[in-house]
Amino acid sequence: MARQARAIQTRKSILLAAAEVFDERGYSTATITEIIARAGVTKGALYFHFTSKEDLALGVIAAQLELGPLPPQRTKLQELADQGLLFAHQLQHDPLTRASVGLAMDQWSESAESAESSNPFHGRPFQSWADRLTGLLVEARGRGELLPHVDPAETAELLSGSFTGIQWTSQVLCQRRDLTRRVISMFRHLLPTIAMPQILPTLELTPDRAVSLLASRDAALEGEDAPADEEYDAAAEGASASEAGTAWEPDTAPTRVREGSAAPEGEGSAA
Repeated sequence: MARQARAIQTRKSILLAAAEVFDERGYSTATITEIIARAGVTKGALYFHFTSKEDLALGVIAAQLELGPLPPQRTKLQELADQGLLFAHQLQHDPLTRASVGLAMDQWSESAESAESSNPFHGRPFQSWADRLTGLLVEARGRGELLPHVDPAETAELLSGSFTGIQWTSQVLCQRRDLTRRVISMFRHLLPTIAMPQILPTLELTPDRAVSLLASRDAALEGEDAPADEEYDAAAEGASASEAGTAWEPDTAPTRVREGSAAPEGEGSAA
């Protein structure tokens, strides 16, 4: 068991080192030697877990996509918004996510003489995210949350493309420090064009939403032995107590809007 735990930790260390190097240097110029030095492992240890630089990049992408289970929400559109807010948070705080996005956007040289010097992952993480959004939108349509004209795949492509441009702009201007605010603004402009009107007041788009989701997920993982209903209620209560932003309307008092309730009145801004 101790040997297995060490192997798991070694693999995590290698992935984190690879993510940092890919994020700093790009896939094409990153080297196995640099990743080994950053991870503080031997060449044999690295090749025990990963067969090549390409295999390492695939590991980084897979690790970034493994967010773990998130608390289920009353609407699939809330879960879609949660994906975007969580993605923004991870880009600000998680090197694996930043590296994955870098692999998605890093163009390879057309003059590259070998496959090793090119980037075979260009666009892949964003396509994976678009596929995930498409699945959520299909479910939302089946539950009557979408306007009749909405095409799930087309909308997912629009959301993914918009997010890509927003995160890149935020990165260039301020190292993504304002990314959450920009993503909330994106959702406030786009969701009214796809959501049934009665859904909009129930959506929570708050700056600390991602932190609350992660806290709820961690609490759920720690209490896996608890009954499912009690576990979800505890997570929801924790999220309600910790949220300090507003719900859908930009000019509302800090409160949580429940489905089927009227939108609150007051002043303030979540953005």
